[in-house]
Amino acid sequence: MSHETSEGLASGIIVETEAYRPEDPACHAYRGPTMRNRTMFSGPGLAYIYLCYGTHHLLNVVCEGDGVGSAVLIRALRPLEGIDLMAQRRGRESRLCNGPGRLTRALGVDLSQDAHDLTASDLTISKGEPPGEIMSTTRIGITRGTELPWRYLALGDRNVSVRPRTMESCGLRNAWTGSRFRGRRSMG
Repeated sequence: MSHETSEGLASGIIVETEAYRPEDPACHAYRGPTMRNRTMFSGPGLAYIYLCYGTHHLLNVVCEGDGVGSAVLIRALRPLEGIDLMAQRRGRESRLCNGPGRLTRALGVDLSQDAHDLTASDLTISKGEPPGEIMSTTRIGITRGTELPWRYLALGDRNVSVRPRTMESCGLRNAWTGSRFRGRRSMG
């Protein structure tokens, strides 16, 4: 993921996400389209950005066709380029992108990028190799739908926002080539 601004380029590898589907009570699209969530219903590849708790901009990627409200929250990045710029924006030199509000501040993302095409704008996501072994676990920071194992992260990456308590499945990288998931286990 990268964002080119007049200040410079800031980029990182996505190491943590959470999925939200329309049948999920924690999804903004659960009750249908509104002014706040209308971008979620506008087709895949768009940035859905909203203000959380009045202070944090959160970046999601719309992932379903027109009329279906579904998105993936980008929770954490492993910084690659523009680390000094990210540190300046965050006012600190460590833990730059290990949370959804932290990464948007480090990248310089705000509500003005809502509905931007993430394949052809200054804010982009490009295909790359998985950042290591991928695992799924239950989502965090929500009160409904907490049992759904729709949080995905790079196992052992130090940029992940919160260490998981349980692992729903592991080896997802291999699942893309046909391997089966391994079972649930405690992360103790």
